[in-house]
Amino acid sequence: MEQPTQNTNFIRNIVIDDLDSGKHESIVTRFPPEPNGFLHIGHAKSICLNFGLADEFGGRTHLRFDDTNPLKENEDFAQSIMNDVRWLGFEWDALHHASDYFGQLYEWALHLIDEGLAYVDSQDADTIRAQRGTLTEPGTHSPYRDRPVAENRNLFERMAAGEFADGEHVLRAKIDMAAGNINLRDPVLYRIINAAHHRTGDTWHIYPMYDWAHGQSDSLEHITHSLCTLEFEDHRPLYEWYLKHIPAPSQPRQIEFARGNLNYTVMSKRKLRQLVEEDHVNGWDDPRMPTIAGLRRRGYTPESIRAFWGEMGVSKSESIIDMGVLENAIRNDLNDRAPRAMAVLDPIKVVLLNYPEGEEEFLEAALHPKDESMGTRQVPLSRELWIERHDFMEEPPRKYFRLKPDGEVRLRNAFIIKCVDVIKNDAGEVTELHCEFDPDTRSGMPGANRKVKGTIHWVSAKHAVAAEVRLYDRLFNVPNPLADKDTDFLEHLNPESLTVIDTAWVEPAALEGGGPAYRQFERNGYFTPDDDSTAEKPVFNRTVTLRDTWAKLSR
Repeated sequence: MEQPTQNTNFIRNIVIDDLDSGKHESIVTRFPPEPNGFLHIGHAKSICLNFGLADEFGGRTHLRFDDTNPLKENEDFAQSIMNDVRWLGFEWDALHHASDYFGQLYEWALHLIDEGLAYVDSQDADTIRAQRGTLTEPGTHSPYRDRPVAENRNLFERMAAGEFADGEHVLRAKIDMAAGNINLRDPVLYRIINAAHHRTGDTWHIYPMYDWAHGQSDSLEHITHSLCTLEFEDHRPLYEWYLKHIPAPSQPRQIEFARGNLNYTVMSKRKLRQLVEEDHVNGWDDPRMPTIAGLRRRGYTPESIRAFWGEMGVSKSESIIDMGVLENAIRNDLNDRAPRAMAVLDPIKVVLLNYPEGEEEFLEAALHPKDESMGTRQVPLSRELWIERHDFMEEPPRKYFRLKPDGEVRLRNAFIIKCVDVIKNDAGEVTELHCEFDPDTRSGMPGANRKVKGTIHWVSAKHAVAAEVRLYDRLFNVPNPLADKDTDFLEHLNPESLTVIDTAWVEPAALEGGGPAYRQFERNGYFTPDDDSTAEKPVFNRTVTLRDTWAKLSR
């Protein structure tokens, strides 16, 4: 797989130093998603970083599912994550689950209890939370903090055996309730959840917290560089404390980097789940969603996403990237690779009065204007055509260079036509245009080089294929839907994020197999077939417009 040009960054420099110094002979990274939803574009940054570093330096990358909450996780989410990683162009060297280590994590918890470094707390969650203190005030000790070791061990074993109800007890580490870092104020290691796990079934009644499972899983897998987003920076001292106080088989290094955030969308998995469950979108793979599945269905390519994150780089500075940058990445990719075709989305009929009735011909046109290796396509032409309604104006303004009464335009790849009559219905609406074509302006004819200022696309009405076209736009109409804490983010949903056109016409070449699914519909944008397509009626999703229509709004 061809990788984008590699820019250096602080994590890459750490890896180089560790290899040059002999600290590690090779590196091992991991991508550890929780299987409780679909991956989004921000996860793609972590995927590209972890797999990219290992690929570059001849190391290994593990895919590990952080499946520590049986109430939210399932195998379908896990399968979607594996599909997304592979679609992005990466393959893991080993597949693991945090649940693989439940037995070892339990034994290490008993070790902390025996060392006097963990205790069972029988208070409820709200009380424990209130006792943790604030950033300026220390926490207060639990009345159960000094329980005898034997009593803690007995209670914890009974918790694991399923003797207690959810929330009746938790296991906490005994660290420092006055620590400046609140994460070190006797954090919870285990909570009781009497629910079946999608992999371990009813074996366990206690489940580890993320902080307890994370570092230990890294150690068991001999991860060398545990790359996390910045929200885990304050958790690093706890990560290191746990590893220090158990017989850990290795000592991984946690390094944090800034998340990948985009404007005009949300990246919170909880918010994305809300959009899905409340039917604001049509599933996790809705093309308006920032999920990898949604981007794939919309027509984004893995190459464009890898190039996007390669260009954005890695840093410790949080920022929100303009959606237009991601859209430019797919434009740049498809501009070079997408075969061309013509489609009319808002049709009005044109009748060529001097074109013989019943006749048809096929014009040869390039599949790509700058890549002859793609070859050519046969474009059918007949007496009746479809053109875009906005390519005709009965009373046009100055500098309008498309079709108008007594005006001329060139039909792309064909010849020049002139509008000689406008047909209207009883309501005064234009329903049909009568035109005449100039045969001398065909390719190879004496007038082929005659200049007119306008060129428009078209589709032969006799040969056109009826299609549904879905025009997708940004899901929200403000850059940061979560900026105002007093306003429900759903109020910022863009009501025009999806426009469905069920009367579009496309040229037959748009449906021909043997090449890539994506196409540039000339003058309309880049499109890809949707999974809802049928043999009777294809459905096309617009991936992106030909130019950034939001650029002026962002200024």
